[in-house]
Amino acid sequence: MKRREVITLLGGAAVAWPLVARGQQPTIPVIGFLSNSSPDNSASRATAFRQGLKEASYVEGQSVAIEYRWVEGHYEQLTALAVELVQRRVAVIAADGINPAIAAKAATSTIPIVFVTGSDPVKHSLVASLNRPGGNVTGISVLTVGLVAKRLEVLCEVIPAVSTIGLLVNPTQATTELQLRAMQDAARSLGRQIVVLNASSDSDIDAAFAKLVQQKAGGLVVGSDGFITGHAKQLAALAARHMIPAIVEWREFAAAGGLMSYGPSEADAFRQAGVYTGRILKGEKPADLPVQQSTKVELVINLKTAKALGLTMPLPLLGRADEVIE
Repeated sequence: MKRREVITLLGGAAVAWPLVARGQQPTIPVIGFLSNSSPDNSASRATAFRQGLKEASYVEGQSVAIEYRWVEGHYEQLTALAVELVQRRVAVIAADGINPAIAAKAATSTIPIVFVTGSDPVKHSLVASLNRPGGNVTGISVLTVGLVAKRLEVLCEVIPAVSTIGLLVNPTQATTELQLRAMQDAARSLGRQIVVLNASSDSDIDAAFAKLVQQKAGGLVVGSDGFITGHAKQLAALAARHMIPAIVEWREFAAAGGLMSYGPSEADAFRQAGVYTGRILKGEKPADLPVQQSTKVELVINLKTAKALGLTMPLPLLGRADEVIE
């Protein structure tokens, strides 16, 4: 995919040029959507974002245009794409993930930025504080990085006799070291050994599963990373092929045939980001909009996959599930 290509998702117009009817009309605002994933893997996020915009009275292709920029895991492209959106003079930059948010902030101190991230926005100097962001950045903080240890606990309930479990992370992700420390601490307390697997490309994901089998790991926890978790179908297919019980943060994995997901509500977070973007387009300032904390966490279990893996799901775990796919 060419870097400058403007993508249209689910029938939404991504045309960046002003819409003109009869005579001269005011140009509609343009939003830059900067993502570390791909259009296919982030379709549900973009849909939720547009829903939030609609709630704020903005409809893509009618009252607002969106220019999408996807790096598909190539984080080194983020700086150039952020600069490109700034040069395009977009009205707002929506940043999907911590790395895009950092790149956007480095590119501009004036254009408003709305992020969705599972990382600490204060620690990464995106905002001065959650209640009073200051500057040109605000957004939605979701529980993702902090849940990697909890995903291990949930998986261990299903496979209590397994001693070695893999952790799949993206080494280029800003929060990887934090996730590794949390996972190692949890593994020690649970008496488990962790095999760390790195992936920053499609082929890396395939290779990681091969290593997982070689290391005779009996389960897999997938870390919080937009690129990896965006490959829900690939992850589910590989886990099924190698008969590996796996847990990922987003529901899309379980819906695609994966065993379990445990993490924040993706739809809720990106809808809130869309609402915030709409409010900024109406004149509100990011400095005055507190960072919203999306605390809704969902456990989704795919019973069909559990049966295929020969697993019996504990009744207490099924009782805690927000959704059971049969």
